[in-house]
Amino acid sequence: MPAMPSASALPLAAMLGLWALPAAAGMLVDAATKAEQLATSGNPVGAHEALREAFGTFSSTLPFSIGKATFVADPPEGYGMYTPRANAVYKPGESLISYVEPVGLSWRPIDGGKVEAQFTVDLELLNDKGDTLAEQKAFGSFTFRGFVRNQEVFAKLTLSVEGPPAGEYVLRYRFRDAISGAVALSDQKFSIVP
Repeated sequence: MPAMPSASALPLAAMLGLWALPAAAGMLVDAATKAEQLATSGNPVGAHEALREAFGTFSSTLPFSIGKATFVADPPEGYGMYTPRANAVYKPGESLISYVEPVGLSWRPIDGGKVEAQFTVDLELLNDKGDTLAEQKAFGSFTFRGFVRNQEVFAKLTLSVEGPPAGEYVLRYRFRDAISGAVALSDQKFSIVP
């Protein structure tokens, strides 16, 4: 029986064939190529616009989901501008502030050439066994309007928990994209200590 060649003995073309690229590169690769051409020709603003438009188009094809959900020490100042809380242990009556980034929002055209995205947030408080202790529909409602499909979108949600006794809990936020109807969940575990 002849010996099998080792990977180092295979021709480079054969090794590259193991990772065949799709025939069409895709909108992000095309946009990156265009942006590089614009940047090297002295048009950095055009390069930025090409990438931003392609990223907005691509992001709108993603399933609606939650990219990040974390408890924060104080209200966030903007997208990605927050201080993570050191732990998820709270005293009775202390406010729980969540920073949450939805991904894959749907956008629709509105007057004046602008676009709009909307989502609502329902709240559910669960015990450590998964039983619902409290819930509130439309706890939050968010609308974003502008001339671009902004992907730097976040929700600041604040909840003051005064009734439950010490124990382990889950804070569930149910995000609903108002345009597509898609739903995404954000579960955050926390404890209340006396």
